[in-house]
Amino acid sequence: MQLIELTDIGPDLAGALRRDQLSASVEEKLVAIEQADLLIVGSPVYRASFTGLFKHLFDFVGQYELVGTPVLLAATGGGERHALIIEHQLRPLFAFFQALTLPVGVYASTTDFDGYEIASDVLRARIALAADRALPLVSYAASQPLEALAI
Repeated sequence: MQLIELTDIGPDLAGALRRDQLSASVEEKLVAIEQADLLIVGSPVYRASFTGLFKHLFDFVGQYELVGTPVLLAATGGGERHALIIEHQLRPLFAFFQALTLPVGVYASTTDFDGYEIASDVLRARIALAADRALPLVSYAASQPLEALAI
């Protein structure tokens, strides 16, 4: 498992216009994304969408590198009115990559947290449900030869 945080790689990512302009450390993160058996992607809501730096990262991911990769979508926002980011912003982005977006996404608002800890039993249940529904797809995708996933 590898955690990639935009706050860590953002400065190296922000100024690049082409993949060959990225630092070796950012290139390493892109390869990890492209070779993952499962992606859990999340972004805070900013002006009704994911952040620009989040999108910029995925602008460098190869168009066919995520074909068949299961992706669990997650987002956080200041209130419940932002919950549709998963359906209207994140799901279409990963559909472009022909990834397998999992049917259950996880959205959390500020009321679901106490500091940086989950304080909502409903959110915990949603996370557990998303994980349970993800496992069969991860197992299936991992069992397929790469040629079978490339369309």
